[in-house]
Amino acid sequence: MKVLNLQCAHGHGFEGWFASHEEFEGQLSRGLVECPLCGDSKITKLLAAPRLNLGSNKPAEPPAPPAEADSPEGRWLQAVRKVIAQTEDVGDRFADEARKMHYGEAQERGIRGQTTREQAQSLVDEGIPVFSLPLPPALKETLQ
Repeated sequence: MKVLNLQCAHGHGFEGWFASHEEFEGQLSRGLVECPLCGDSKITKLLAAPRLNLGSNKPAEPPAPPAEADSPEGRWLQAVRKVIAQTEDVGDRFADEARKMHYGEAQERGIRGQTTREQAQSLVDEGIPVFSLPLPPALKETLQ
């Protein structure tokens, strides 16, 4: 198993696990390797120091990876996960559901979904607060 340090064109760093270097190169050439934060597929492999065990029978412990919350991207990703966990995905019915709640036709709750810019502006014009939260592609699918 190869664990590679990767980076997208926007500077987001992340790890990728591959069966071999050839497998990484094959997936990269087919556009299958994407940044988990922004979905960019222009990925570069970063240099990594080799792990050497000199003069000891016991392998050295690898350094602990930085906590997710130690970077701005990590804090943003944690916040997005919290929003996803605490809201209902209403899909393309977002504008209709937001209006129903605003006008007392439905119980108020946290919702998220998709809408056009025009629909979002119409909601704002009606006094219904909305905001855009782009989701990284990795959070749109089931994480394993």
